[in-house]
Amino acid sequence: MNAPAHPQVAFWNRIARKYATDPIADEAGYENTLRRVQALLHADQDVLEVGCGTGSTALRLAGAGRRYLATDVAPEMIAIAREKLLARPAAALQFEVADACSPPARSFDVLLAFNAVHLLPDLDASLAALLRALKPGGLFISKTACVGEMNPLITRLALPLARLIGKAPPVLVFKEAQLVAAFERQGLHLEAVERHGTRGKDIRVVIIARKA
Repeated sequence: MNAPAHPQVAFWNRIARKYATDPIADEAGYENTLRRVQALLHADQDVLEVGCGTGSTALRLAGAGRRYLATDVAPEMIAIAREKLLARPAAALQFEVADACSPPARSFDVLLAFNAVHLLPDLDASLAALLRALKPGGLFISKTACVGEMNPLITRLALPLARLIGKAPPVLVFKEAQLVAAFERQGLHLEAVERHGTRGKDIRVVIIARKA
């Protein structure tokens, strides 16, 4: 699978090594999400994770499914993920370079997107493309930063400035209600909308939804 040209590739390639060493801001919240997702995965499921970054979450979750394909648009991210996989082999896990909006031709029982939906180029069109990889009745689990819930000074001033100097990628700005509405427009049945953070205001919304 080869990733097409993508406006964010250069940014993520450049920061990949630093990203791999950055600590998780809310370790307890991250563990809460992992436990929640692990409880929903089964040994007879094929799992696709998009926007997998350097693969840390995939390595934690891969043993819960039958086959686990983790993809990211940035080759440098996948290179680091494969290094981790060599050091910690997981037979069910495979890492590939791919754009989330151009998913594999085959279908999966579970689709995972952690800290990825707000980085898609267009919410509705990108979700529609992404969901082509999910079987009817399949489970879509996402954890998404609702950037629109941040201080307006950040979204209107700090983020555009950071993008201008190459310190941040393009992001979609929405709140939980707008994200939920977008999922429902795609015909998804929402089973849970949760927040797992343990430190301060948590803008990362976990949505568990099922494809009709």
